[in-house]
Amino acid sequence: MPTLDWIGKDKVINHHNDVPYKVLERKYSYDEDGAHKDDIHSENMIIHGDNLEALKSLLPQYEGKIKCIYIDPPYNTGNEGWIYNDNVNDSKIKKWLGEVVGKEGEDLSRHDKWLCMMYPRLVLLQKLLADDGAIFISIDGTEYANLNLICDEIFGTSNYVDTISWFKKVSPSNDAHFFSNDVEYILVYSKDKLLWQPHRLPLNQKQLKYYSNPDNDERGDWNSATYTCNKSKDERPNLYYPIVNPNTGKAVFPKDTAVWKYSQLQTELFQADNRLFWGVDGTAKMPRIKKFLCEHDGVVNRTLWHYEDVNHTQGASNQLKSLKIVGFSTPKPFELIERITQIASESDAVILDSFAGSGTTAHAVLNMNKKDGGNRKFILVEMGDYADTITAERVKRVIDGYGEGNNAVDGTGGNFSYYELGSPLFLQDGTINNDIDTSEIRKYIWYTETNGLEYAENEQEKYYLGSHNDTAYYFYYEKDKATILDYSFLATVNVKNQAYIIYADCCALSDIDLQKWNITFKKIPRDIEHI
Repeated sequence: MPTLDWIGKDKVINHHNDVPYKVLERKYSYDEDGAHKDDIHSENMIIHGDNLEALKSLLPQYEGKIKCIYIDPPYNTGNEGWIYNDNVNDSKIKKWLGEVVGKEGEDLSRHDKWLCMMYPRLVLLQKLLADDGAIFISIDGTEYANLNLICDEIFGTSNYVDTISWFKKVSPSNDAHFFSNDVEYILVYSKDKLLWQPHRLPLNQKQLKYYSNPDNDERGDWNSATYTCNKSKDERPNLYYPIVNPNTGKAVFPKDTAVWKYSQLQTELFQADNRLFWGVDGTAKMPRIKKFLCEHDGVVNRTLWHYEDVNHTQGASNQLKSLKIVGFSTPKPFELIERITQIASESDAVILDSFAGSGTTAHAVLNMNKKDGGNRKFILVEMGDYADTITAERVKRVIDGYGEGNNAVDGTGGNFSYYELGSPLFLQDGTINNDIDTSEIRKYIWYTETNGLEYAENEQEKYYLGSHNDTAYYFYYEKDKATILDYSFLATVNVKNQAYIIYADCCALSDIDLQKWNITFKKIPRDIEHI
């Protein structure tokens, strides 16, 4: 397998392991009634902060659970003028490169920097992706080849699905120096290609007309396909035979330059099942086969997406104008993301976008939920300073409704919570950060022990976390004093279970005692898993 090397690669391929786990601090929640200081327990999230750190903070709860990921990362065109800076010379990225790559980073080319930025983020996205999930990545020709190679490395060449071409412009750019750049690409990779099952697309009006039902066959809509193929009767004599038209009683042969597509036995079965169509009046010269819509369950996805189906960049700009959002020169239309969501997720899936920009992905998810009554959830991450004033603000307007007069758009309803990246859970020496609320530490322990099982604060006992797989979990922790797993603590354990995992600062029980009560002792902080 061809691999890609660049300056700084050795510093970033395992950097995701060194990224600190930071607590997500909810700042407010929002629904149709407006903003709420209190937690409304929305499963939709907008996170402001470095997406590398934000992705790490999502791991305990969401590792292996995200069904659909869409990202629109910087294309690395060198354009410095956008509010969404499409260039890795962004001050935050430069600071990160200086810290991670070090002095070597001073010699990096623009492409080296982009690869150093993308690689660890893609590694964490791969970890978050469900086994039967897929990631869709928008890109143009500038970094397409490099992105393809590092995705092969991270996701595996066997999990490359395809490359979609999005025909994004209505008219060419006459001021282009070489060519009018009319197409962008969407790379598609699965976590496990054997498990990912893309959905077929619903039929549009043109396709519904194509699947007409001229003889009103009660089995539903269908289209007709030719029953011959261009082979000579000398090549395939077994496929050159007469078919009797039941309406006229006449035997029909293929043309001299063709043969039937199917064997005589298969044709007899089609005839018996009324699958051969001889025209509305029954006098067609050649039969056609009925291909029923129910057999296809929609239309298979194609790799060329035209703006007539998924809109274009100008249409996306008009959408932002109606939302009164400025500063994004080449936004994506929400219809494009709706198409991806249709293909890659069920109606209750979580869709993640870690380069959220103006919030198009949330717009698409809320639209789809309104259309079909689904309960899709979105997680957006945006590192720009406009995460609240633009990204979240757009989502609020979509929920409430926007536009004026004939251009007014009804609200979708829905909700979200807005988060900032907080302090790291662990200090550099590996100890627990005592500034972190104990409830956040308890959630972290629970998620890592149960592989992301939903956590609910348990008031049954002070140190009891919950039970899973016939095991009771306890986190015996106090910020200002050492805790000891001893007989006194065991006397407070009232939950009956087959096994126990108990965290404490130290253990005064003997191995015999631990075996007797089927207790696994885990030392704080040494035995707390660092993701």
